[in-house]
Amino acid sequence: MIKVVVVDDESLVRSGLRMILESASDIEVVATCDGVAAVAEVRRTRPDVVLLDLRMPVVDGLSVLAELRAGGEMPRVAILTTFDAEEHVSDALRLGVAGFLLKDTEPEDLISAVRSLARGAHALSPSVVDTLVDVYLEVKDGRNAAVAAQVDALGERERAVLALVAQGLSNAEIGERLYLSVGTVKDYVSILLTKLGALNRVQVAVTAVQAGLVRTDGDRR
Repeated sequence: MIKVVVVDDESLVRSGLRMILESASDIEVVATCDGVAAVAEVRRTRPDVVLLDLRMPVVDGLSVLAELRAGGEMPRVAILTTFDAEEHVSDALRLGVAGFLLKDTEPEDLISAVRSLARGAHALSPSVVDTLVDVYLEVKDGRNAAVAAQVDALGERERAVLALVAQGLSNAEIGERLYLSVGTVKDYVSILLTKLGALNRVQVAVTAVQAGLVRTDGDRR
C-alpha cells in the first residue's frame, strides 16, 4: 500500500482528496490535517507521499517543508497549487519538493501522480512545467544559455537520462527505454543531481527544460 498524508486547511478539500485516493486499491490515506499538525502527523505515520497545500493560515506549506527538511525526514512531497503565488512556488522548488499538482487535477491523474511519486518519479504535468519555467524561473524562449552550457557538458548517456527524467519517467521506465539496469539508472540520476546542483528530480527536470533539451507545451506550434 502507498501511504499518503493530505495537508490542507480546508476540511472539504481533505475529505475530497481522501475519497479520490482511497478509490484506488493500492493507496491508503493515513492522515489528513492542517499545517499546524502536519509535521507531527508525518513523523507519526511515515507516509510515502505527502500532498501539501502552500497557502494555509497559522502554519503554511513552506514552514512545513522547511521543518521536514531540517529534521531529515523529507518524504515525497507534492505541492497542491493553483499557481497564484509565484514566489511561494519558487521557494517550494528550492526546498526540494517532488511534484506540483493543480488542485483541479482529474481524479485518475491524481491517483497516477501519487503512484509516480511513490515509485521515485516526479509529478509534473506539461502545463505545470511551462509555468515553472516561463514564470517562476524567468526563462526566456525556452532556453537559458548558462544552463544549456551546463547540460551540453554532460555525456551523451547522461543527457539521455536527463531527458527521460524530465518526462517524468521512473528509474525502471528509463532503464527499459535505454536498456540499462535500475541500479545503473540510479547511478546516472545521482551523477545528474551532483553535476547540475539539483536537490531532486523536479529540479533536474526543470533544468532540462531550461536548457532546451525538452520541449514544453509552450514551445509547440
